[in-house]
Amino acid sequence: MKNLSSILFAVTAGQDNRAPLERAVSLAENNQARLTVVDVLPPLPARLQVPGGVDDLQAAMVLERLQMLQAHTAPHQQRLHIEHEVLVGTSFLEIIRAVLRGGHDLLLKPAENPSVLQRLFGSDDMHLLRKCPCPVWLTGPEEKADYGCIVAAVDFDLEKSDVPDALHEQILALSASLALSDFAALHLVHAWEAPGELMVRTWSNNPGEDVASYVQGERARHQKGLDALRERLRERLGAEAFDFVSPQFHLRQGSAVTVIPELAKQLEADLVVMGTVARTGIAGLLIGNTAESILEQLQCSVLAVKPAGFVTPVAAG
Repeated sequence: MKNLSSILFAVTAGQDNRAPLERAVSLAENNQARLTVVDVLPPLPARLQVPGGVDDLQAAMVLERLQMLQAHTAPHQQRLHIEHEVLVGTSFLEIIRAVLRGGHDLLLKPAENPSVLQRLFGSDDMHLLRKCPCPVWLTGPEEKADYGCIVAAVDFDLEKSDVPDALHEQILALSASLALSDFAALHLVHAWEAPGELMVRTWSNNPGEDVASYVQGERARHQKGLDALRERLRERLGAEAFDFVSPQFHLRQGSAVTVIPELAKQLEADLVVMGTVARTGIAGLLIGNTAESILEQLQCSVLAVKPAGFVTPVAAG
């Protein structure tokens, strides 16, 4: 995965951080990028009565955690310089503020994996997916050193253009680069629907034939967009690398909310790369309902990319 200049790795308490940290170290090493490892402690209650005062106890806890971080990353220190930060506050807020201060262009973090819920991502994870300005890579509980299967979800707007926009250019670049570096199978999926089918069926004098013609036409339009994406990827990679990766393209009728999690499960995907489509006209753009519904169903690692123009509602502080 190229063109990274600064990576932030956020520790997740209660999870095995070793494999995701190795991934972050390798990415930083291959890109000659800066790597910062951050941990966040909750603030102690101001009313807490302790010898020496709350501030001294909090400072001692920060120092102890900093030493733990340095010990945790010690095996990697000969490969590259790693910076460490221990922050105090609300976890997702402090992580986003660290991204803003450091100008990081990737956040990598083990998912919370709350055991009481039938989903991989916890509350802090969802806040980061909604509000973090850079791509967010959340790893699953059984993170592999090398992925075997990567699924990239693309959703282009055929009313505006049949050419992938900047968001999907980024999805293509990230997923293809990872597939090359991990020697992984790459699958690109586009879900499409025929929203006017019921209207055609209701008002047509020959509903069977007209509905079939309408659905076929919609499918052809989406196929054209997917073909354009295929050629764009070939241009980006070059013919030799494109043939080596040999990406598979899936055009599936149905809602993306259903199609993408089903395909990820069917292919036993290790990673899903997807955009978080945002609502416009709101300060601090929000994750789209479709993207959020997809994320709640996934049980594999996720690399989520924000659209161009995203502005986080979190101040650097």
